Amino acid sequence: MKIQRITYISIGTNQGDKLTNIQKAINLIADKVGAVLKVASVYETASWGFDSNNFYNTCIKVSTYLPPEQLILRLLSIEKELGRTRKNTEGYSDRLIDLDILLFDDEIIFSKTLIVPHPRMLERKFALVPLVDIARNVIHPIEKKHLYICLENCPDTSEITKLSIKLKRPVPITEKYNYIAIEGNIGAGKTSLANMMSDEFNAKIVLERFADNPFLPKFYNDNERYAFPLEMSFLADRYQQLSDDLAQFDLFKNFIVSDYYIFKSLIFAQVTLHSDEYKLYRKMFDLMYKEITKPDLYVYLYQNTERLLENIKKRGRDYEQNIEASYLQKIHDGYSNFIKTQPDLNILIVDVSDLDFVNNSNDYETIINKIKNYNA
Repeated sequence: MKIQRITYISIGTNQGDKLTNIQKAINLIADKVGAVLKVASVYETASWGFDSNNFYNTCIKVSTYLPPEQLILRLLSIEKELGRTRKNTEGYSDRLIDLDILLFDDEIIFSKTLIVPHPRMLERKFALVPLVDIARNVIHPIEKKHLYICLENCPDTSEITKLSIKLKRPVPITEKYNYIAIEGNIGAGKTSLANMMSDEFNAKIVLERFADNPFLPKFYNDNERYAFPLEMSFLADRYQQLSDDLAQFDLFKNFIVSDYYIFKSLIFAQVTLHSDEYKLYRKMFDLMYKEITKPDLYVYLYQNTERLLENIKKRGRDYEQNIEASYLQKIHDGYSNFIKTQPDLNILIVDVSDLDFVNNSNDYETIINKIKNYNA
């Protein structure tokens, strides 16, 4: 589990559409750095140390798992993405966007690439005033004083004007959703994604206990004989697991990510059971389904059949190696029909056929941003 740290980042600009520059920076920080917890007001100040356009400045509070050395590199990358070209000259100049780490928890850092707390923040109202907006009672690690006291002692006499314009705070996944279910065909990567999200967002994870099912290897060897006991045992286990874990969720309001939703029981049963067996199975399922908490978001990972077969072969489970493409297509068709008939379920379909989100951080980021920005 990654450790979340609190950092305060100063944002400034005096070129172009200044408000848009700041909002884009905040959005990219939310996507690439961590959850934006607070956003200060926007303040206007004259340029510092040179004559030019006035600056817009603000400050944000961010929860991040990045260590400070990686954090500064990520911020420099965001500046570059927004169009800033850093010049190797001394002194102050116009800034399309300027991102500075003011504080990183209560750490004191002196390195070749980074000094924290920011060495000049106590001398500048454009940094301190927005910071005090959202961190009034935080103690400066070196001065050992509350930030509002530091502001009172600030030698900067320049004028600073609070603007009435408002910035939008990107809503983190953990605030937008309480329970996300990730689904997909065999080999689509749902368990990998659930584990990665649990690690990043400190979420409680609910993983399907397929490895403990004694009927699964037998089913792949003799479908006809073991289909019904397999599906009934899966249904009973999924119902018990989700009931127990989601009951704890109701008590403690934790963020939960699961790598399955109980409706997959019905999808697989439709493929594997005879009609008379399925009718009996459906009666049992309907009784259980009424009692299960529905996810706030149902994410379906679509993977083409060729990639599914590659993934299945790669992970090397002996009992899966004889799965045929036609069987995978039937499973996908079952999911497609389910999705079409669930208007009340919040469903996001993500095509991961050309993504390698396990080994490529950009691909993983793409999926997370789709989840974060999804609006039903």
